[in-house]
Amino acid sequence: MSLEEQSSGPDVGVTEEGLDHDALAELVGDALLGRESHVNAEAFVVHPDKVADALGKLRTEAGFDHLSNVTAQQYEDRYESIYHLRKYDDPTQELSVVVPTSVDDPRSQSADSVFRTADWHEREAYDLVGIQYDDHPDLRRILLPETWVGHPLSKEYDEESPQIVTLREHANPLADDHRSDEGDTMFVNIGPHHPATHGVLHLKTTLDGETVASVEPDIGYLHRCEEQMCQQSTYRHQIMPYPDRWDYISAGILNEWAYARAAEDMADLEVPDYAQVIRTMSAELCRIASHMLAVATFALDVYGDFTAIFMYGVRDREITQDILEDLTGQRLMFNYLRLGGVAWDLPEPREEFFEKIRDFLEDLPAKLEEYHNLLSSNEIFQLRCVDTGYLDPEVAKNYGATGPVARGSGIDYDLRRDDPYGWYDKLDWDVVTEDGCDNYSRVLVRLQEVEESAKIIEQCVDILEDWPEDERTIQSNVPRTLRPEEDAEIYRAVEAAKGELGIYMRSDGTDTPARFKIRSPCFSNLQTLPEMSTGEYIPDMIASLGSLDIVLGEVDR
Repeated sequence: MSLEEQSSGPDVGVTEEGLDHDALAELVGDALLGRESHVNAEAFVVHPDKVADALGKLRTEAGFDHLSNVTAQQYEDRYESIYHLRKYDDPTQELSVVVPTSVDDPRSQSADSVFRTADWHEREAYDLVGIQYDDHPDLRRILLPETWVGHPLSKEYDEESPQIVTLREHANPLADDHRSDEGDTMFVNIGPHHPATHGVLHLKTTLDGETVASVEPDIGYLHRCEEQMCQQSTYRHQIMPYPDRWDYISAGILNEWAYARAAEDMADLEVPDYAQVIRTMSAELCRIASHMLAVATFALDVYGDFTAIFMYGVRDREITQDILEDLTGQRLMFNYLRLGGVAWDLPEPREEFFEKIRDFLEDLPAKLEEYHNLLSSNEIFQLRCVDTGYLDPEVAKNYGATGPVARGSGIDYDLRRDDPYGWYDKLDWDVVTEDGCDNYSRVLVRLQEVEESAKIIEQCVDILEDWPEDERTIQSNVPRTLRPEEDAEIYRAVEAAKGELGIYMRSDGTDTPARFKIRSPCFSNLQTLPEMSTGEYIPDMIASLGSLDIVLGEVDR
């Protein structure tokens, strides 16, 4: 379905009271098999042969233009794909599309023709669960090697099956390079071990001279079974340490909040206001630390040497890490949030802790001016970044881009404001967007977001300073063992440093999740790289990749 076919009229199924699910069901028509109620949204069960038709109508006529996540899982009697739909204009308007398939032949229609982001999501579902998606443009493994035997999240998976593949059965990495008699292009491997790939990312790049003819990101080198580990861990105590390890660039509390929000809503847990303010303050400190490193490494990618900007960025990130260490006891793997609140109160003496934060915030404007003088005002940087890595807003939406990548293309989407949680809706701050749609705009968004985070932190400090001592409740009363209602399903997300970080969970009535799925913003954002790089020069592609601010621990999980 082309982008031009999208409806510009009023969305079907929207009333002043919210979504009219009966009208939406009528819109889906004969593709509808039934309806379910998930904790976060109504769910439509649709025929596996009519997925594209159902999703296409919901997108073009009902306005569900954001496919935020795809979850695949296996029950005893069926396989199931869940397409989590939202709206960029109003993410509180949610709908899930559930596609059941038989155990004997787990096969359904691909959603790629409606949402380009479904490409990678469905490849992951095929890779790990084993569902086949008809009409998918390139259905093959994405995290595991092509030679892998079996699908690890299917019930039939044999954990003892041998996985050693001889060179006779796979491409020989030692084979000689060769030149074809036809064509003038050249194939180049960039990564997986290369400073500019921001981790173990392999870019299969085809060059026509110095111009990128095509590029294919090859991921999976850092896949650590994070979802499987969470499925084997208890809600109450064992899952929370894992989120720190997804986006490990000082963004741990943002990651922890994604899990906390999903689990707390699923188990109907309250969070004290005092703890909400602490969460908000610490999350924004993490955002500043993450953006500082993003800008620092991006300067390294563009300039190609160990510049002052890199050292400045690391210097300022260190200050935020010092503050977070005072609060949590850790510099990266914080494990500070708890279901129902936070682990402990602010460090004593509180006055010294607040003074340390205020000193950092007082110095920040002058430091940001240095960044603009050295970076955004630099002629070389502008030549490298302005009008390179162009990402059209509608293309960004089609790929499910979020965070600074989306806001750098003028998409006014931020879950802190649009789907409020914590203390954000009670504070004065602004969502930053830039309309340039290029590498330069994405850097400007991150630098300006640091200013907005500083405003949020300062307000939180003012609130915490005046909070009565006898009302500083850090946790609500949470049962020692959590067993959410059987078959409860939820998808919840927060605005992490790199975009929408979401968690899908399904309960089977025990103290561990039956299914735990992580919606990584980096996973979806990385899909846009070919759109940004094709037709541009090799250095432009490196700059475009740096502007995405990916971390492979979150891409692969």
